[in-house]
Amino acid sequence: MTRDHFSDNRWSPSQVFEALDGHPRCELGACPTPLVPLERLSREVGHRILLKRDDILGPAGGGNKIRKLEYLLAEALEKGMSRVVTVGGTQSNHARLTAAAARPLGLEAHLLLIGSPPAKATGNLLLAQLLGATVHFIPPGPMAEGRCGFDEFDAYVRLQGSERVGDHYHVPLGGSTGLGALGYVRAALEIEEQALEAGVSDARVVLAAGSGGTLAGLCAGLQLIGSSLRPIGIDVGRFWNDFPGLVCRIANDAFHLLGAPCSFTAEEIPLIESTYVGPGYAIPTSEGEAAAKQLAQTEGHLLDPTYTAKAFAALLELLPTRRLGENAPVIFWHTGGLPGLFAA
Repeated sequence: MTRDHFSDNRWSPSQVFEALDGHPRCELGACPTPLVPLERLSREVGHRILLKRDDILGPAGGGNKIRKLEYLLAEALEKGMSRVVTVGGTQSNHARLTAAAARPLGLEAHLLLIGSPPAKATGNLLLAQLLGATVHFIPPGPMAEGRCGFDEFDAYVRLQGSERVGDHYHVPLGGSTGLGALGYVRAALEIEEQALEAGVSDARVVLAAGSGGTLAGLCAGLQLIGSSLRPIGIDVGRFWNDFPGLVCRIANDAFHLLGAPCSFTAEEIPLIESTYVGPGYAIPTSEGEAAAKQLAQTEGHLLDPTYTAKAFAALLELLPTRRLGENAPVIFWHTGGLPGLFAA
């Protein structure tokens, strides 16, 4: 879908909000989150960079998954469910936030965590337990051999949830569904307004991409309003056989839920695959560590080694190549993950 083709179907922000309001939503975090200039770092690297602070969104340490959970947990309540089940690694930010978001809604959270119980709970796992979540450790299933299909993995998780928990509302890995992505369609309207106010309406928006829902929602929302902002996802997981196809499908599902007469193809998804993952998911890289240290020591903001440090390292490496545009400002979307710094 080219931008010229899409222009006939462009919606105003008020039209998008009206369509979003057709879906139940639990407000779990204070929006908008700040968009802050990184002035010292920008001078150091010779390029204007801003930071979108979704790392401070929501309870229990905050993070981007709150935007998706606002729609997903609202659906759980609408369906009369009392238990929610989701999946992640032993240091899953998404699992921790699901546990935190479920509590004030009166929902019981069950977390299927891939791996074996550690000798001592730290980081996200410690917080999830403090929040009263029931933790079930499960084998990796289809992920044991490396990349797999999202649907194959999701079917495995659904079976594990049914066997261990019984009747429940299923939240897929990362909350990455068309419904969950509506949270980032809404966020696209938020960043569009902030970028205009900051004078960076032509910025590139760089973010970590693991399960694909955040990138999908931003792509859908920005495209729907005809924004000049350009999202770029950095693969930090190397999980999926066809990651662009997965992001495309989630974005198109979001379009469908909104009643928007438009769609993406996989080739149009702005995703840089595998390059910055390093040895593997959740394994720190020297480039990520250096990028995290540079941001911390110039601006006082912290990145986690699994997601945001790798994506920020990609941003810094891409600047001189002009793949982010010769003079275009860059917004780094901080998706959170602070508890990961305290994982043993």
